[in-house]
Amino acid sequence: MSTLARLRNKRAALAFIFVTAVLDIVAMGIIIPVLPRLIEDFVGSNAQAGVINGVFVALWAGMQFVCSPIIGSLSDKYGRRPVILISCAGLALDYVLMALAPDLWWLALGRIIAGITSSSFTTIYAYMADITAPEKRARAYGLIGAAFSGGFVLGPVLGGFLGEFGPRVPFWFAAGLSTVAFLYGLLVLPESLPVEKRMDFSWKRANPVGSLILLRRHPELSGLSVVNFLLYFAHHVFSAVFVLYAAWRYGWGPREVGLLLALVGVLDMIVQGVLVGPVVKRLGDRWTMVLGLVGGTVGIAAMGWAPDGLMFIAAMLPNALWGLAMPTLQSLMTRRVGEDEQGQLQGANMSVASIAGVMSPLFFGWIYSLSVGEFAVIQMPGLAFYLAAVVLLLAAVIGWLVGRGQERRDAALVQAPPTP
Repeated sequence: MSTLARLRNKRAALAFIFVTAVLDIVAMGIIIPVLPRLIEDFVGSNAQAGVINGVFVALWAGMQFVCSPIIGSLSDKYGRRPVILISCAGLALDYVLMALAPDLWWLALGRIIAGITSSSFTTIYAYMADITAPEKRARAYGLIGAAFSGGFVLGPVLGGFLGEFGPRVPFWFAAGLSTVAFLYGLLVLPESLPVEKRMDFSWKRANPVGSLILLRRHPELSGLSVVNFLLYFAHHVFSAVFVLYAAWRYGWGPREVGLLLALVGVLDMIVQGVLVGPVVKRLGDRWTMVLGLVGGTVGIAAMGWAPDGLMFIAAMLPNALWGLAMPTLQSLMTRRVGEDEQGQLQGANMSVASIAGVMSPLFFGWIYSLSVGEFAVIQMPGLAFYLAAVVLLLAAVIGWLVGRGQERRDAALVQAPPTP
């Protein structure tokens, strides 16, 4: 293949990854302002809806835990393109199912299917690893994060607006967006993984526990995996309780929630799309990651404390620095494995994140139910956010220690005399 043809393929791939990431996240973001309210309509209680919503998020994450390593290993064997396309089609069908859901059981089934199909996000990260040099991956992952954030700018706003016409309208719109993503990829997406670099499929690597063998085989990844787990654990406080918390404490409806989530997306897009590259260049991956985690700690604690909506919005500014952590964490981890293990690594990472995604929403949903309402055990609506801040601070400490140890080991290897 000529150099010009390779450049064209790379540009087409990057365009698809960014556009599809935006479309998929817009589709997911559309349902955020309305799904917890739909659950509340079924169960009739804000506090109880917090528990049920936590269970639904856990179902979604549980399916990611089971399916992410399988999908990652399948993409290592058969290529990235078919996995991404099948995911887009599956998401479209899932949103149709949820739009028609007559009860909680249908919604639960929809969350299960969504967990399976969205597991292909591991393949998107592996795709970027295929076409990006190791030293440029932090910025590349930052750009993916910016694309996701761009989706969250538009998605919740659309969801809040469409939700005014009925809680099921956003699901139909989301189905249409996922269909567009599938058709677009079918026409333009090139394969990124050459046949000679593919790895045979193995259930030992593809099962949820087996995928973690990669982390055990590379001990230097273990500490970073703990940071990954804690980061996702803290983050799920938003998916578990935010919409219900905003309605309970500040009286915000779908439109206000949608606009606020759009602001979150704008801030995250600025951080990941603009700041990651310069900050990494100045501070390095480790310190950039720690800075992001500390900023997130301050912001999320302030959200729990905020006595009014204006203070909650102000707390989003330090919280936005959280966007520095994920791309640099990804970059640190991808440098520790070979090119033929990138898909497996992303599957293992998603498995770790999914374990957090199962445990965290159940935990925060339970904490929320204990801290609001007439029968609250502890009258402290922001308790879930305070606990999430503690978890994030612990991640910052561990990330700093692990990163420092890795840098020292790398320096020792460079300085060591060659073996005769």
